[in-house]
Amino acid sequence: MFRVIPGRNPPPIRRPSRRIKRGLDVLLIVLAAPLVLPLLGLCAVAILIETGRPVFFFQDRTGVGGRRFRMFKFRTMVPNAEQMKHELAHLNELTWPDFKISDDPRVTRVGRFLRRSSLDELPQLINVLKGDMSLVGPRPTSFAAETYQLWHTERLEVTPGVTGLWQISGRSDVDFDDRARLDIEYIENQSLLYDLSILLRTVTAIVSKRGAY
Repeated sequence: MFRVIPGRNPPPIRRPSRRIKRGLDVLLIVLAAPLVLPLLGLCAVAILIETGRPVFFFQDRTGVGGRRFRMFKFRTMVPNAEQMKHELAHLNELTWPDFKISDDPRVTRVGRFLRRSSLDELPQLINVLKGDMSLVGPRPTSFAAETYQLWHTERLEVTPGVTGLWQISGRSDVDFDDRARLDIEYIENQSLLYDLSILLRTVTAIVSKRGAY
């Protein structure tokens, strides 16, 4: 944290330019493609065998500046999961509009494996290539920016990410306020080295199956 000297403005926070950050995102995806593409194919086949189509789940999310975009995931629930959400609202363990149920009955067997291994998030690399997301950043919310409190909106200053600081904190069952605080902490300390550190710690968390998200 900077020490404020009376009569002077604090120095600006130095953040990597969006072009450099995006260039790093694309480079890492290209380098990982030989491993990622076969995994995408295997996951798709497993979903088709168990529950058929659709393979992907699409959901509108809130991105940079509050802009809504369509995010890709592998489908891990039964096809009518969204309709069942209202029926199961009384089991919600987080503060609305967040929604989470332990041992959610809508999740399929393949879906449970994909979630534990975080493989259900792989299709979001498409969003990264499209420019809707970055590899590292605040997770995009399913609810619109209009529902945010004013202090929450700082998290909308940067492109949302596939992973972020709260994913590696080991606290997956936290409310939006706590996640927003971690997102703001990330934004205020953002750098390319910090991004690489979060990516490496994400891989470690996935391999150890700690705090699967």
